[in-house]
Amino acid sequence: MKVEVIRAWPRRFETTLLELPLGSTVRDALRSVPMAGGEVAVAIHGLRVTTDTPLSDGDRIELLRPLVADPKESRRRRARERQAPAR
Repeated sequence: MKVEVIRAWPRRFETTLLELPLGSTVRDALRSVPMAGGEVAVAIHGLRVTTDTPLSDGDRIELLRPLVADPKESRRRRARERQAPAR
């Protein structure tokens, strides 16, 4: 079966196409990719999965990086900035 492993950053990405035997898991795919490492989680087509998740032909494994900012705190900061009186 064919799967794709992708790691993305703002304005660039790396992708690797793999040919794996039937019954392979996410863990098997990650062992075959030199770019894996430092991620906090993985997803298949945008849905978080574990490394024990079995793969299907055509899956896209996404290596997820840690967030650089808490999304809730970022929204709060923007809301405070909008409510602040102009000087």
